[in-house]
Amino acid sequence: MPDIEVIDRVDPRALAAFDAIIDVRSPSEFEEDHVPGAINLPVLDDTERAKVGTIYVQESRFRARRIGAALVARNVARHLETALADKPGGFRPLVYCWRGGQRSGAMATILAQVGWRTSVLAGGYKTYRRQVQARLYEDEPALRLVLLGGRTGSGKTQLLAVLAARGVQVLDLEALAEHRGSVFGDVGHAQPSQKLFESRLLAALDALDPSRPILVEAEASKIGDRMAPPMLWKAMTAAPQIVLDVPNEVRARYLASQYAHVVADRAAFDAALRRLPVHIGRKTLEAWRGLADAGDLEGLAAGLIEAHYDPAYDRADRKAGGRTALATVAMPGLAPADLETAARQIEAALRELPAQ
Repeated sequence: MPDIEVIDRVDPRALAAFDAIIDVRSPSEFEEDHVPGAINLPVLDDTERAKVGTIYVQESRFRARRIGAALVARNVARHLETALADKPGGFRPLVYCWRGGQRSGAMATILAQVGWRTSVLAGGYKTYRRQVQARLYEDEPALRLVLLGGRTGSGKTQLLAVLAARGVQVLDLEALAEHRGSVFGDVGHAQPSQKLFESRLLAALDALDPSRPILVEAEASKIGDRMAPPMLWKAMTAAPQIVLDVPNEVRARYLASQYAHVVADRAAFDAALRRLPVHIGRKTLEAWRGLADAGDLEGLAAGLIEAHYDPAYDRADRKAGGRTALATVAMPGLAPADLETAARQIEAALRELPAQ
């Protein structure tokens, strides 16, 4: 029988040795979290896994294994005829399941019999998850973070993209958490699980050079419903800050451009308003609903800036008192030329940071 290599490391260098990382767990397990870059080729789908598990517990272990083996064989055959059909003789896959047991063993055995140099992850996904937790919750790596601050609607997300295109190291937490930091930041889609957010975060950090500055948007410890791990939050609270100064009317105009799809979904719009702090009175909420109905999205944005966004920003700023300010960048607008000018000023401020 062909040898199957067993590995116990899932750091980027170890994973780079493989042509494909194959997660053979069910689609729902994969969706909750997975090794970055993995593809999902389940040997049992969610329905099949539940069926086999029920038979195992309620009827017979032997019958469950027999039925499970038949299902696994059919599913692996389908993957060989589809997703893996074009893989050459030198193909080198890494296979993992939940605990590195029967599911990954079955897939790995067949792939090795084909002639591919196949490896399995000892302990499966649980090994990977333990390593993620250790690095994000126990280690304290030296990160040269610089916060990009500014009130809601200041174009921080757009500016991060411009800076990244210019070669500045950027960590976009809102993109990783799929939540933009406004009242309507989560309207239209669900956020990833906390585990998947952490996997994305660690993969993003691994792709950065820790000796160079890393620009990250000033965030609360909670991004929507996802929490920044202690390692990152500690580094953020100690980081210096570059602040954007954008006129209120420019911010309102920008926010209005982002609100059209939200207002079109009235149920989602009303639900978002209900999540606002209790100090926003009923009359104010009704006035904002009226502005939305009238299509006055700039008026709605201006109201949110005055009554919600700016007071919340001021409270957070007071709470984080004492943070070093590297620079304040005045932006008269958010046109491409304004973003490029601001990006150059931010690059100049980053060059002034002391070397580590």
